[in-house]
Amino acid sequence: SILFENIWSKKSMSLNDAVILVTGGTGSFGKKFTEIVLEEFSPRKIIVFSRDELKQHEMAQQYGDTSMRYFLGDVRDLDRLKRAFRGVDIVVHAAALKQVPACEYNPFEAVKTNVVGAQNVIDAAIDCGVKKVLAISTDKAVNPVNLYGATKLCAEKLFIQGNSYAGGNGTKFSCARYGNVIGSRGSVIPMFMRQRDYGKITITDERMTRFWITLERGVRLVLNSLDQMQGGDMFVPKIPSMRIADLARIVAPDCEIEVIGMRPGEKLHEVLVSRDEARTTLEFEDMFIVQPQFPWWGGCEWTGGTVLPDGFEYSSNNNDHWLSNEELKHMIEDGSFEF
Repeated sequence: SILFENIWSKKSMSLNDAVILVTGGTGSFGKKFTEIVLEEFSPRKIIVFSRDELKQHEMAQQYGDTSMRYFLGDVRDLDRLKRAFRGVDIVVHAAALKQVPACEYNPFEAVKTNVVGAQNVIDAAIDCGVKKVLAISTDKAVNPVNLYGATKLCAEKLFIQGNSYAGGNGTKFSCARYGNVIGSRGSVIPMFMRQRDYGKITITDERMTRFWITLERGVRLVLNSLDQMQGGDMFVPKIPSMRIADLARIVAPDCEIEVIGMRPGEKLHEVLVSRDEARTTLEFEDMFIVQPQFPWWGGCEWTGGTVLPDGFEYSSNNNDHWLSNEELKHMIEDGSFEF
């Protein structure tokens, strides 16, 4: 898709000789991020911080680079984060509980990881003198109707306002917010692929739409956001939409489609930039940048941005770019699906 070219395909800031830590680093994003950084840069270290020793072992077998380090730990543990963050230049915060039904059923656990964990990352980064921290967020954080979205909204607020806590320390905090990732664990496409073996695909509502982005393009967004971030900004890519029902028909054209009804906490459509945020958002060719509304925000150095009109909202159902069948098939072919 032409939409993903230009800024997202450029090589971003030099990460050569930098010490980079990724929380939740054994997840879909962490592995793709590691792959791209090792291919294109020469970091002094990439530290994978996560809870799962088996996934770390498997990742160590896949990436034998001498710059790789593996830290067992949980973002709920502030002391362990402080130990891991010593000497780190850049932190990418990808650790989260992400499954909507699981967060609805286990709300205390979601808050501990997604909210308290975010605060711990901020505190540890400031105390250890980390230069840049970029948190990965989701469209579900905008006008949330489920607990997962609510915890990610809290995390966004914590990271943006973390800049005032940093003070003269120099640590900068920003966020990158995007939609559904094709190929990630828990993605609907691998689920449809499993279901088609049984001849029936289940969807929750024929009208439902979602934003879509590939893992690689999500990583490119993060790399470019790290390059441009000034601390307090929210980076939102322009990405295509598609109806879930159309997606099911493309993945499994010969299967029966059963509509089972919306799950608790599920939206018909997702939003990446809300009407309220639009008042402080600049539009660029390939992205939006949401600016904070705090006294410490001293303006920006971006050029070429356009102020959004009153009432603007960037929603998956009012998007001006929709995935064609050919584009989706190409994205599926490029995806590395995790079941």
